[in-house]
Amino acid sequence: MCSGRIALEFVLRAFANGIDGVFIGGCRLNECNYITQGNYHALNMVLLAKRMMQHIGLNPDRLRIEFMSSAEGVVFAEVMSDFARKVRELGPLGYGESLDENVLKARLMEMTALVPYIKVHTNEKLGKRLLEPSEYDKFFTQDEVDKLVNEAPAYYIDPQKCQACMICARRCPAEAIISNKGEIHIINQEECIKCGTCFDVCPPRFGAVTKIVGLPVPLPPPEGQRAVIRKKQEKEVA
Repeated sequence: MCSGRIALEFVLRAFANGIDGVFIGGCRLNECNYITQGNYHALNMVLLAKRMMQHIGLNPDRLRIEFMSSAEGVVFAEVMSDFARKVRELGPLGYGESLDENVLKARLMEMTALVPYIKVHTNEKLGKRLLEPSEYDKFFTQDEVDKLVNEAPAYYIDPQKCQACMICARRCPAEAIISNKGEIHIINQEECIKCGTCFDVCPPRFGAVTKIVGLPVPLPPPEGQRAVIRKKQEKEVA
């Protein structure tokens, strides 16, 4: 019902499934039938998606958004014909970019996994209304998006420091922390949205959560070896 309902994940999923081009059509800007003005959000999402596509080597012209009235059938036909021509010129997905199919799919999957993190850090901008087309090119710069992706953190719970207090598990908005009573907590890296909540709420006296950038995340202790040794117990043993 609204172009604003089209999520960034949908666009990336379409390309991951081998679609050569993605077109999004929305109502004319400032002519929203509701009060949400969701087409501005859709525009911002597309501008962000194009930079993300460039980051992984995909031609941003494979994604297009246009705004028109439902009564403008001729305009719609012309736009679609022009877009189809452009996509044919680009060739099959990845071929025109000289990207191996498996490499491209892996990059798209990695980018999709970063979507929640990217949304958290661009949420304010995604809600803005760009009133002039001249603002589009500089709204999300390539350097800005490259830095955001390259500096995406991972979070790790140090098994030597975790005291299984359950605070991080209760506060995690993605329920990405495996937490059994009396056992070291484990962050499920595939579910983690990199919001940093666990890092922020971990009690300073424990300091068990580490923020990692640019390095591999250590493997967690295997099951059966996750029992917590309380700090009080360590003193008694010593």
